Amino acid sequence: MQNNKLFNILTYLDKSEIVRCRKYLHSPYFNNSENLANLFELFLELVVKDAEEIPKEKIWKKIFPKEKYDDVRFRKLCSDLLKLIEGFLAQQLYEENPIRQATHLIEAVARKKMLKLYNTAMKTARLLSERQLYQPANHYFYEYQIERNYYDILSHQEKRVSKTNVENIVKNLDIFYLAEKLKYYCSVLSRQYQVSHEYKLLFIDEIIAHLSKHDYTHIPSIEVYYQILLTQTESEHQVHYFKLKEYLQKYSHLFPLGEAYEIYTYALNYCIRMTNAGVKDFLNEYFIVYKELLQKNIINFSDEEHGPPHFKNIILASLRLGEYDWTEKFINDYKDQLPADQRDNAVTFNLAQLYFYKNAYNKVIRYLHQVEYEDLTYNLNSKVILMCTYYELDEIEPLYSLMESFRVYLQRNNKIAANRRQNYINFIKFIKKLTKLIAGDKKRIAQFLEELAGTTGVVSSDWLRRKADELM
Repeated sequence: MQNNKLFNILTYLDKSEIVRCRKYLHSPYFNNSENLANLFELFLELVVKDAEEIPKEKIWKKIFPKEKYDDVRFRKLCSDLLKLIEGFLAQQLYEENPIRQATHLIEAVARKKMLKLYNTAMKTARLLSERQLYQPANHYFYEYQIERNYYDILSHQEKRVSKTNVENIVKNLDIFYLAEKLKYYCSVLSRQYQVSHEYKLLFIDEIIAHLSKHDYTHIPSIEVYYQILLTQTESEHQVHYFKLKEYLQKYSHLFPLGEAYEIYTYALNYCIRMTNAGVKDFLNEYFIVYKELLQKNIINFSDEEHGPPHFKNIILASLRLGEYDWTEKFINDYKDQLPADQRDNAVTFNLAQLYFYKNAYNKVIRYLHQVEYEDLTYNLNSKVILMCTYYELDEIEPLYSLMESFRVYLQRNNKIAANRRQNYINFIKFIKKLTKLIAGDKKRIAQFLEELAGTTGVVSSDWLRRKADELM
């Protein structure tokens, strides 16, 4: 059933959208075919039942009880209904943006030369623009459209004014262009940290040179992304990060939540890079940025893809900083926001982590036994915490048993990326060596630490290092 576009698109509609879509289909302006409205209801029934197949003949019989099934006509009906639903989705977005509607109205007024509506249409558009809560790049694109349409209105008037609004048109177009170009260039640079791809962006060097010489602090959508750019191209200068942090505190409310989240992600990624480079203060900065995201309600923990990882990252950072009480309160305050199908695992695993850091090892074992291991990440990390716990409890026999079963699991599971698998295998190797170290044997301990430092990619290397140091 997943291959049927019509069925697939209907699965994405929530209850309120289905109600509005039904009204849309019954509007004679958009649809004058009762058969398409009926087909919509029949397909909705299939979605609710999560049907595996489309009973074409049965659907046809309900719409055309006296006619023989015609596969060509049925496909045409499905295609027509799909186009209508796509139109509904586009209409929804159009209606959500009043300023877009206002700019189209100005354009229509200018095209029809409706002289008596000029002032009203322009006044409405300018008023809506002034009331906009957000000022991302496309805010200036709409400003550009308003000014461009006003220019068209002026050109139709009998009395031409001596000076047009061309400066305003070009100014808004320039701001939009600069901000959008910066936004996507920052995205390109960010991607290149992970994958080496070549991108050709025209005039980017000229734009950067221009921005370095001109003050755009009055345009947040330019200044924020320019500061992000500097954290990526001149990352050794921490002043750029702190300037970005200042701008985020000052201007984040001027961006839609989705874009504000992306902007904060750049700050988080910078903190990660600095922490990985050994700049310890940036673990605390990482935590501060996350707390600001929580305070401003920018993080969406209900997002199935990003919510649980953020939940885990916040907890891990707070635990490493010794914020145990804060961590426990955070788990209790935000656990209900997690997706229902991931909530129990996320809460149980992270409580186990909390108790591990608090040295309550018996609780760790009890909680980890409640984690369902269908999720690969939880499975891998739970095994590591459990091995560390067995070491802390001096339970060497179960530790060795788990090491061996985990090693076999890593080798047999083809879903684990090769480099990720090696990181866990390295951990098994070093924790095994750790168990054989004798307290006070400084030479062997120093050799262990030297080998650990020279090995790239070892899970929980900080814990291994700390345990070795305790044996000195």
